[in-house]
Amino acid sequence: MTKLARASSSYIELHAHSLGENIAFIQSRLNGGVALSAVIKGNAYGHGIVEFVPLAEQFGVEHFSVYGIEDAIAFASCASHSARLMIMGYIGREHLKWVLMKQYEFFVYDLEQLDVAIALAQELGIKARIHVEVETGMNRTGLDESMLEALCERLGANENCLELRGLCTHLAGSENIANHERIMVQQERFEQYDAYFRNRKIFFQRKHVACSAGVMRYPKMQYDLVRVGIMLYGFWPSREIFSEFLNGRENTKDPLMGILTWKSKVMSVKQVKPGEYIGYGTSYLANKKVSVAIVPVGYAHGYARSLSNHGRVLIHGFRVPVIGTVSMNMLAIDVSQIPEIKQDDEVVLIGTQGDNRITVASFGEMSAQLNYELLARLPHNIPRITA
Repeated sequence: MTKLARASSSYIELHAHSLGENIAFIQSRLNGGVALSAVIKGNAYGHGIVEFVPLAEQFGVEHFSVYGIEDAIAFASCASHSARLMIMGYIGREHLKWVLMKQYEFFVYDLEQLDVAIALAQELGIKARIHVEVETGMNRTGLDESMLEALCERLGANENCLELRGLCTHLAGSENIANHERIMVQQERFEQYDAYFRNRKIFFQRKHVACSAGVMRYPKMQYDLVRVGIMLYGFWPSREIFSEFLNGRENTKDPLMGILTWKSKVMSVKQVKPGEYIGYGTSYLANKKVSVAIVPVGYAHGYARSLSNHGRVLIHGFRVPVIGTVSMNMLAIDVSQIPEIKQDDEVVLIGTQGDNRITVASFGEMSAQLNYELLARLPHNIPRITA
């Protein structure tokens, strides 16, 4: 453990073996010749880009995807020279020059953005590596039919400064079967865009639309590249997708493994008499003598206030309740049934201790957060270490 992790109120462990297992499973679901791009947006879904990228590279991952410039800068600080990056979202004009000079790939989703990229590429004397994002029904970002003629004119007139790395779109909820018809319409529209460009002799190196759910549910839509996020980290996009995977299988073991463990420690222990309130307000009244351990983690660290009197943590291998209101920097747990609790005893907030486990899913359900939301909200300043 690093000095920083030892000195911090909590820290996060990333388990290399589990990541290797997840990557191997994902690769087993890909069609022949389909490349994997590891999505590391949201600080690698809260796992930490700086720690996660070198770990993923150890298991053969070469291509990564982020949303914006913050994560791109973090990637640049830790990735090997051979690792490639694709930026899928917003890049301010003041940073686009840096992106071009780093030869990173990026989505183009409107004509104005493309014009700026062309001008900068000409100024620098290099090619902008672009992925043209088309609007197929998500109605968020992407070039639509009304822009195609102008787009083709720009692409054709600027071949000297553009490298057409990809044609792409984003699926609008492939993790939910209720969106199936909408996804089918998106696939049809995407194929129409592809045919439009090919008829005009405009060819892209790759086509890509599929996320984690798309990989599992719509294998024909894997095309040349898939952008996989949540499954890398050991979570299914939805219970629905997991149930579909298990359907008809004798082995019902989950092939995905969570790679994150969040740990803290006991900062103090005290005895509270019956009839006394614990923590802020009057949300928890001791009806008997209670042994209380204080843990230096609160909502400022991503442990939601909604877990007050509902959360569970692990200590000495036992699952114990959070009691009272979760405050900004600490929470209280009931350790009355566990003898010999002392300062600095390990507390697991997410992960395994002994025979018990607190999953991100159960943690999220207790706090009414999605896996994605809970993970992305883990503060950047919690130390991450590789185990």
